[in-house]
Amino acid sequence: MNDIKLALLGSEGAGKTALLVRFLTKRFIGEYASSANSFYNKRMSIDGRQLNLEIFDPCSQSGSSRCILVESASWADGFVVVYDISDRMSFLHAKSILRQIREAREQSRKGLVDVPVFLVGNKQDLCNARQVHGEEGRSLAQEHACHFQEVSAAEDYLEISNLFTKLIRRVMENLKHRADRRRYSGSKTMAKLINNVFGKRRKSV
Repeated sequence: MNDIKLALLGSEGAGKTALLVRFLTKRFIGEYASSANSFYNKRMSIDGRQLNLEIFDPCSQSGSSRCILVESASWADGFVVVYDISDRMSFLHAKSILRQIREAREQSRKGLVDVPVFLVGNKQDLCNARQVHGEEGRSLAQEHACHFQEVSAAEDYLEISNLFTKLIRRVMENLKHRADRRRYSGSKTMAKLINNVFGKRRKSV
């Protein structure tokens, strides 16, 4: 069983919990405010591999919640950063979150490149009230080297399911790459140790 840990971040009202519940249950719950951080667990199979999916969904992220971002950055294997295309402030908030993720990862010496991040513009069904153009989202995603997609939690379950599945696959690939890299590094260290030990023995004969 592989453990996959995701963090779902975004400002209040962006619809991040609606996206998550849509993915987990196929139901659309609409918007609601929560004053508590939530953890969700789901067992699933992707590409024949059994997964234990853990998702951290904080109540909201504001300027005073940097500690949540720091903790998430060290805990999560992947991130979904959500904004509302009809709310420019939520987009600016997402921009700040992406910057803080990068800073937190750099401080922990893991680097942004080591973790998949998806920037998601939600409420595509409200395009008549759009305040954030798709090109702005794509440009921000390119700046932070992350995947970008606009979706509608209210209208399209399959789109949401494909989004999370794509992120989970990238996380799995990333974790495998990191494990292979650690094994390679460990093998080099062991080879060096063996060479040093036997090299000294040869010299003493």
